[in-house]
Amino acid sequence: MAKMQRWRRSRASEEGTLATETPDEASEETPEQTSDVEVAEDVEVAEDVEVAEDVEDLEHPPLPQVPDRSGVSGWLFGGRNPAEVLPLQLLQAAHAKQAITTALAMGLVAAVAGRPAREAGVVLVTVLVGQTILGWHNDIVDRQRDQAHGLTGKPVGAGRLEVGTVWYAIVVAFLLLVPLATTTGVRAGAYYLGSVAVAMLGNIVLRTGFFSWWSWAASFALLPAYLSWGGWGGKAVGSAPEPAIVVLAALLGVGIHFMRAVWGLVADHEDGWTYLPLKLGLKLGATRLLALSTLFSVGVVVALVVVGARVGLSR
Repeated sequence: MAKMQRWRRSRASEEGTLATETPDEASEETPEQTSDVEVAEDVEVAEDVEVAEDVEDLEHPPLPQVPDRSGVSGWLFGGRNPAEVLPLQLLQAAHAKQAITTALAMGLVAAVAGRPAREAGVVLVTVLVGQTILGWHNDIVDRQRDQAHGLTGKPVGAGRLEVGTVWYAIVVAFLLLVPLATTTGVRAGAYYLGSVAVAMLGNIVLRTGFFSWWSWAASFALLPAYLSWGGWGGKAVGSAPEPAIVVLAALLGVGIHFMRAVWGLVADHEDGWTYLPLKLGLKLGATRLLALSTLFSVGVVVALVVVGARVGLSR
């Protein structure tokens, strides 16, 4: 009887020990289980933070950026970058220096030839519009080359100015050019419009080979006819130009072509062009070519003045 009681007490004590140890053992976790729980908690916390930030952004949207109106450019352009203003982009693509210089020269020649001030003024404005069209057209044709060579001064090639916008500007300018050119005579206007058409054709045809100078010579040769046939009110009161003046004007166009080509010799050589200025530039060097072409152009201008003073512009 006593043995039975001792056996029962020992068995009860063992069961009690097992009962007390079992909850502790069940509460223990392996390291892998702990890391999985921590990663899950981190993911939940990150998602909660992102949701909270999104809600905060919706409740407090960012304030619109106020353009910087400090300085002259900020006051003139409303805080915008001048390179992003459309009129300035069109002006940059128009080859403004060449357009203004040619227009002033033509207006001065008209005044020296004895044309009234109003006619000289119309000639100046007409040539300015025509040269602007040529500059825009040239940038459209060269947009891929300008982009390939990374020319930042070309808004069309840099992508800041759309091609469609420039074509629209060309159409509008041409609609203005026709009445301007014919104001001093229908025949005179036809010669000037022909000069612009030849120059635009030269932007596309034969410009990369030996005969790249042809469009410059032909377009400049038509300019004396525009001046000599001119008359106010659309009346052709003038006459044909002197042949010597026409030849000298063509030579002047060739000289200007060589002068302008100097600045693009490196890019043209990389593109495989073989036109005459490049061939001479490779033999003489860019500096000598610029000096010789400038000297040649100045000599032609002096010859134009001398011949014009002796025989006049018209026959």
